[in-house]
Amino acid sequence: MPGIICGSDPRFTVRAMPSPTFTAQRPRRVALLGSTGSIGTSTLDVVRHLPDRLEVAGLAAHSKWEQLAGQCREFKPRFAVLCDPVAFKQADRSAFPKETELLCGEDAVARLVTDAGTDVVVSAVVGAAGLAGTWAALEAGKTVALANKETLVVAGPLVTELAAERGAKLLPVDSEHSAIFQALTGHTPADVTRVVLTASGGPFRGKRAPELEAVTPAQALKHPTWQMGPKITIDSATLMNKALEVIEARWLFGLAAEQIDVIVHPESIVHSFVEFADGSVLAQLSPPDMRLPIQLALLYPERLGGPAKRLDWQKFSALNFEQPDRETFAALELGFEVARSGGTCGAVLNAANEAAVGRFLNGEFAFLDIARCCRAVLSSHDYETRPTLERLKALDAWARQEVARWTRTRTPVAPSP
Repeated sequence: MPGIICGSDPRFTVRAMPSPTFTAQRPRRVALLGSTGSIGTSTLDVVRHLPDRLEVAGLAAHSKWEQLAGQCREFKPRFAVLCDPVAFKQADRSAFPKETELLCGEDAVARLVTDAGTDVVVSAVVGAAGLAGTWAALEAGKTVALANKETLVVAGPLVTELAAERGAKLLPVDSEHSAIFQALTGHTPADVTRVVLTASGGPFRGKRAPELEAVTPAQALKHPTWQMGPKITIDSATLMNKALEVIEARWLFGLAAEQIDVIVHPESIVHSFVEFADGSVLAQLSPPDMRLPIQLALLYPERLGGPAKRLDWQKFSALNFEQPDRETFAALELGFEVARSGGTCGAVLNAANEAAVGRFLNGEFAFLDIARCCRAVLSSHDYETRPTLERLKALDAWARQEVARWTRTRTPVAPSP
């Protein structure tokens, strides 16, 4: 299967992505970052159904120590990490099994993902916080099943360069990028015209801007198809999630922004398309069940029976597609702009969005203020083409501060270099 990585060609280049090597005598050992979130619990369900092929080497969570302890009692990993020091102090050590060493903080995450006993790292932490663990795993040459799209949104070129230098592997877990990855099997760059990411449209599909001014967080959290955490659910409602996926695809597959498109598909059965030079289109179809792309990333290139739902072809009546409303859902256009510009734009957009979503959930922003604020902060920052990781971290902090101060009448102030 080809892995498409940014290269010297002005469009994109393909180079072989060999499968991870594991012995047939033992299961693949999984380190799971973000074990208490929706992707994390789905990952554990895959492991639960395939105990002869997968085992848990370690689990990391932010602060939900009771849930983490329950997961440890079931899977008995060597390590468990609580990233929040307050939760670490509060945690009842007797709730964890004696086989599990309880650790705390970012250094402990690095120890988990770089341990010789870890084969595959599932990066499922929400937001820019997932970058540190993913970076440490790639530095150690590990295979990373990437569910944290923000890693590539914030630092796409740096991350893909690091993976190439260390011989590490990045395998997509997002259903859309997994679909593209599968459809590209056996094809060369010259074969590909464009990729099309599908979007459910979220809870407000078909609504116009005046109808969305008074949207409440409770309304925005009612996704019609997927069960996800609050941040990504709001991103789906604004279509910012799809904007971030456009940026992720740009770096994961080495595409130009002009080769990426988005179409609304409310049934969430077709997860993405690849269109080829001869006019053929390949798509990947499956029910909206994240356990399928998770399992594929964990066991790649093998395909085994697992817990994911199957399509019931007798119940199909129609698959619907429509163009997204880029005027009402202005966040989507931001994704294409950032994919075209690269540089520091991804870090600024991602940080601004995370902070703006937080203000919306706290009742401080109107729903449409999320995209308005992100536009203002992105437009005011000092753009750099080839930033360092330290510069990206500094801009992340600046963007969050600007969102905290933002009003519709205030112009953000550009940060100092």
